[in-house]
Amino acid sequence: VMAGSMLSVMVSRAPDGARLAVARPTDPPHSAIVVVELGGRSSASLPVPGEAGDFELRLTQDQGGAPAILLRQPLATTPAEATLAAPDRVARGRDFPARGIGPNGIHDRVVLVEPDAPAEALEPSFFPAENVEARLEAPDKPGRYELRYLMNAPVSGLRILARRPVTVE
Repeated sequence: VMAGSMLSVMVSRAPDGARLAVARPTDPPHSAIVVVELGGRSSASLPVPGEAGDFELRLTQDQGGAPAILLRQPLATTPAEATLAAPDRVARGRDFPARGIGPNGIHDRVVLVEPDAPAEALEPSFFPAENVEARLEAPDKPGRYELRYLMNAPVSGLRILARRPVTVE
């Protein structure tokens, strides 16, 4: 599974109060990176940690006031990667097509910013988890810009996975 992606999990006959969790294999039952309440559902989606490595998917339930691991399954994550597509040159103030394909985590974004902008710069942008293609509006100020794929996942936090230069004329 790619780091930073969403993992869909199906559970049959989960007990009342069951939770899905992602943790490191050595973490105790009360410690997890991500926890999702099942709430009577038979499936749920969880964000996968944004770092490559060995983790564990757990089905947990409170027993005696503390979480207990009912089932566990190894979860290996591969390094996160992303690709971007957009025209090399765009007209200022005009819409242009952009594409971002990567982990597509729920908080990931594709943004157009000045090359020296901090990773937190968010406008204009779109969420690739909703649609990998969108139209962005070019700034009114001509110059050199950068299209970025930003991953925002548990463990890694906000990280720039890909960059593509775009000139606004």
